[in-house]
Amino acid sequence: MTILKVNGLKKVYSSRSGNNRVEALKNVNFTVEHGEYVAIMGESGSGKTTLLNILATIDKPTQETVILDGKELSGIKESDMAAFRRDNLGFVFQEFNLLDTFTLEDNIYLPLVLAGKSYKEMNERLMPVADELGITQLLKKYPYELSGGQKQRGAVARAMITNPKLILADEPTGALDSKSADELLRLFGAVNRSGQTILMVTHSVKAASMANRILFIKDGEVFHQIYRGDNTDEKLYQKISDTLTMLATGGEKK
Repeated sequence: MTILKVNGLKKVYSSRSGNNRVEALKNVNFTVEHGEYVAIMGESGSGKTTLLNILATIDKPTQETVILDGKELSGIKESDMAAFRRDNLGFVFQEFNLLDTFTLEDNIYLPLVLAGKSYKEMNERLMPVADELGITQLLKKYPYELSGGQKQRGAVARAMITNPKLILADEPTGALDSKSADELLRLFGAVNRSGQTILMVTHSVKAASMANRILFIKDGEVFHQIYRGDNTDEKLYQKISDTLTMLATGGEKK
């Protein structure tokens, strides 16, 4: 079942005078199936962050059809957008975005508090997620008492607790050491295998090689894609590296 459909997505930034126009996204087309784990890669300035911001409903496209779980994003009223975002999307950021004055538990509860859920329901949702991510013993700690990897696991729990249709991850391993990054990628794999759909923007070849499909953005368009298929992580890593080299040197996709 298709959970996300992007058709003819364009984004143009114009100066106030209208004399300068930058076409960040030209004509982006792709779909994501329920339960997929998709990585998006591309050089700086390729448009991948703009794409993620539009999918997150943080930015608005110039022209598009973006449908999430049967709902066209352009048809959502501005007054309803925050609730739609909270109920349908989970977010994992590079810098964790945890509130230092809240315990990890309260940080994870936050989207449910905003949705008006009872403490009983919040607790019932939290315990299985905390157990799956291995953070049950950390819930009463504050972010400044936690390592980077522990903070990011808390951020993943916050993204998962609303049972979102789609988790959007923006460079989730970017602020982590190699050991913590490896652990987070293992967790992402487990979360995906449980049925969660994940769309991740990353510069990391290793992170991308854990996904089931990799989309490459070049000059505001989908330039190429690679499916995992029967490839091992190592084989997929090499294919991704080769494609990035091709992008950087101006080669043509095969």
